[in-house]
Amino acid sequence: MTFRPTGGKIPQELQSSSKPLSARPWEAREERPGQENMLNIADMTCYDKKLRQTSPEQLNDHMVVPLHSRVNGWSLPLHSFQLITLVLYSYLAIVGFGIYIPLLPNEWKLVAYAVIGLIFVHHLITHLVAITIDPADQNILKKKNYKKPMPIFDRSKCKHVIQNQYCYLCEADVGPKTKHCSTCNKCIADFDHHCNWLNNCVGSRNYWFFFNAIASAALGILLLIMVMIYVFIQYFVDPERLRTSPQFESVTRNGTWLVFLPVAPVETTAAGILSVAILTVVLGSASFLLLGHLLTFHLYLLNKKMNTYEYMTRHRPRLSTISRETSTEGTSDTTHTVDSLQDVTEVRKPDEVAPSSISGTHAN
Repeated sequence: MTFRPTGGKIPQELQSSSKPLSARPWEAREERPGQENMLNIADMTCYDKKLRQTSPEQLNDHMVVPLHSRVNGWSLPLHSFQLITLVLYSYLAIVGFGIYIPLLPNEWKLVAYAVIGLIFVHHLITHLVAITIDPADQNILKKKNYKKPMPIFDRSKCKHVIQNQYCYLCEADVGPKTKHCSTCNKCIADFDHHCNWLNNCVGSRNYWFFFNAIASAALGILLLIMVMIYVFIQYFVDPERLRTSPQFESVTRNGTWLVFLPVAPVETTAAGILSVAILTVVLGSASFLLLGHLLTFHLYLLNKKMNTYEYMTRHRPRLSTISRETSTEGTSDTTHTVDSLQDVTEVRKPDEVAPSSISGTHAN
């Protein structure tokens, strides 16, 4: 029999009892086939419920985790990357639909409104759903009380948060691919990674919303870039092709341009339109390259039938070598990937877990 702790002090009468001890409440649990992990009774307190502040993880005492489990991506504090994403989406929508699509020739304008508009709406919906969904393991969802403070895990007493598919912090049986995220402080079903852009973990419950969000974002930005490049070139080739809206009939000066057509026309100059186009194309191109790289990576993972966590744990030795060769003054994402994720555990066998690292992820 394998005994699993839930924390707190072991009653004296139970310590002296000849009956087997167990997890919750002191109930014997059968050991799964192939598992030989036996815990000494003296080591059964894996966390101290009185502790609410912890020492750094590198000191090997306690994990630095939030006091309460986070519900989803709207749980405070919001991440700066999440806010940047929402601001960038709003900027591209305003600039694209307010300035450049209205300048397209009539035969292209309606198509651009319909196609790019649907893509932007699709992205907004999937992005918000990916943020809002609680990606916790099903067994956690059934019993989770988010108002209750979480205990603090003590690594000096137990090596891993999850052993034998049982989480000592969440006090629940979990799935074989479930991991305990130290950022969200709860177990995530089929853990993929913790996404700072969503301020939420990505797991089986919200992975396809996440995938659709990055795919639609990449496609929408690419189409907007094409529209702005067309407007920029057409201005020097034949600017009258950009002045087909009826509102331009009341404009007497050729140097005056209108934006936010047809709802709220605002006068501006050609220099202003071209300057914003250049700025937006540069910003959009950088965003598209990042999103394209991420999308390609996840298409590769889908083809290989693995997730981000599995990929990173399999490639950890190579990434560790790369990080050692990287200058301490560099800004390599790979260095950040390896150094920031020492909390992660890797499933090497069905009954074993060991420390590992994963990009943008904090799990146990």
